[in-house]
This record gives sequence, structure tokens and C-alpha cells, in this order.
Amino acid sequence: MSVMEIVAGSVLILVSLILVLIVLSMESKDQGLTSAIGGGYNESFYGKNGSNTKDAKLGKIARVCSVLLFIVTLGVNIVVSIYNK
Repeated sequence: MSVMEIVAGSVLILVSLILVLIVLSMESKDQGLTSAIGGGYNESFYGKNGSNTKDAKLGKIARVCSVLLFIVTLGVNIVVSIYNK
């Protein structure tokens, strides 16, 4: 195993862990039985300013990390296929 494979695998694990931690820190959008009975739509300050909330920022970070995870995974596969020839 080369140094490049180890570095690429380490970056892949790091990005995966960051993505998992970000997703776990986000709040659930499920309102449970309250939304089934009452309709589930509450217009509030946070609903109008949804892009400024903590969850919106975490969502953007999660999207960036997921794209980065995809790119790093492709990169690791390319590196491994080059070094295994």
C-alpha cells in the first residue's frame, strides 16, 4: 500500500465522519402526531427566515460534505486502480 492510498483513505474516513456528525447534529423535521391532527404547517419567524437558522446552515454544510465525499471516493478509486497496475 502506497502513501497516496493511505492519505486518500484517511481523507475519505475524515470526510465521512464529519458528514455523519453534521447529520446527527441536525434537528428532525418530523412533528409526529401533532402534524397529523393539526395539519402540520406552522408559519413562524423561523419559517420565514429559514435560510438563517442553524439547521439551514448545517444543511448547506452537509450538502458540501456529501459532494466532497463523492469526489474523494472517486479519487480513491482512481488512485487505487492506478497503483494496482
